Amino acid sequence: MHTKNLLAFSAGVDSTALFFYLLEKNIDFDIAIVNYHTRETSDAEVEYAKNLAKKYNKKIYIKECFLEKFSEKNARNCRYAFFEEIIKKYKYDTLILAHQLNDRFEWLLMQFSKGAGLKELLAMPEFENRNFYKIWRPFYNKSRNEILEYLNKNKIKYFIDESNFNQKYKRNFIRANFSNEFIALFQDGVKRSFEYLENDKKLLFNEEWIQKEKLFYFTKENPQIDIKKVDIIAKKLGTLFTKAQRDEIIKTNFSCVIQGKTAIDSNGEKIFIAPYIKTKMDKDFKEKMRKEKIPPKIRGYIYKMEK
Repeated sequence: MHTKNLLAFSAGVDSTALFFYLLEKNIDFDIAIVNYHTRETSDAEVEYAKNLAKKYNKKIYIKECFLEKFSEKNARNCRYAFFEEIIKKYKYDTLILAHQLNDRFEWLLMQFSKGAGLKELLAMPEFENRNFYKIWRPFYNKSRNEILEYLNKNKIKYFIDESNFNQKYKRNFIRANFSNEFIALFQDGVKRSFEYLENDKKLLFNEEWIQKEKLFYFTKENPQIDIKKVDIIAKKLGTLFTKAQRDEIIKTNFSCVIQGKTAIDSNGEKIFIAPYIKTKMDKDFKEKMRKEKIPPKIRGYIYKMEK
């Protein structure tokens, strides 16, 4: 990879194996580690990271994160805020994460237990675009057992996070009772299933649309796919729809204003989404919009944008 890469490192099984995998592949990278001070080994893990960085001539960035109340969500927020700060400041192109097959399967089961559709069931693809950087997960199709075999075969030191065995956390409960054993038994089938599901996801949820400032539009397909796209775009505009609002959008055939601020409208061929602006428009502009087949609820935003 001819990019500037930052590896999210923890000294655990996955990120330690990924560190040495990247070395073997001659992929240039630096490392970033967060110390939450929640375990007896936390400081030792940071020291191990420092030693690896020094030995292999890598830059290392360290974050001391003291959380008033530790939770996976709070830890993740702290971690990603730190990574993105480093990426911006030092102009990294790619954040390399050590998510692997077991992580993906755990996520699927967690979402499945809540009641979720295909898009929500799948997460952690190999490549992912963020606002100002990319994410790469080289181990996304490697199982935890394959990674452990690699570490043990090469006699590589790593740390075990004891909190991963605490089954009061839903993810750990699923890991201990379902996902790890299932993948150990059916690893190849799980890999193939994820491949098929990812291909289906690309076909069903092709997130291609045109954007001009805060105006978005795309070609209509069917209500189930179209509402997913509208939902994603609305989030980009800062609006989160409730189920009732999604139902309203479909019921009105994608022609309504939600929360008084987000306009959705259709000309029969395309669906448009933009901030809702109610304003007086001159006759020539209205005629121009009619000829260009811009639906009424979108015209106020375009009028403002052009003035």
